[in-house]
Amino acid sequence: MEIRRAGSAPSRRGNPDYFTGTVYLDPIADAPEPARIKGARVHFEPGARTNWHTHPLGQTLHVLTGVGRFQTWGQAIIEIRPGDTVWIPPGEKHWHGAAPENFMVHLALQEAVDGVQADWLEPVSDEDYMAVPAA
Repeated sequence: MEIRRAGSAPSRRGNPDYFTGTVYLDPIADAPEPARIKGARVHFEPGARTNWHTHPLGQTLHVLTGVGRFQTWGQAIIEIRPGDTVWIPPGEKHWHGAAPENFMVHLALQEAVDGVQADWLEPVSDEDYMAVPAA
């Protein structure tokens, strides 16, 4: 058993190769082999978002605070709010982040395959990001 105390691992800035805007990550799960679970609390400033990406075994997002946006390739943007949980199937191209005028914090949980938990793709354009969310 291992207990990781709150504040024992520093927050780290999101890699600008994978994010637009200001994003901070706090690790919450990085289990050793044979487990594969990886997880972080991710804090997005208004307008911040991930690049398009996929996950080899899928991803679960759980919104803690704020207002966010989520989009699957070829579909409309969906607004996400506290208490919402989103399951993204393996290989589904998507992005997520804060709404233009709001912060958003979510838990991101995914499993790694051979150490890879995400395949990062191109940035989300401002035009795509600013599309009106679905009702």
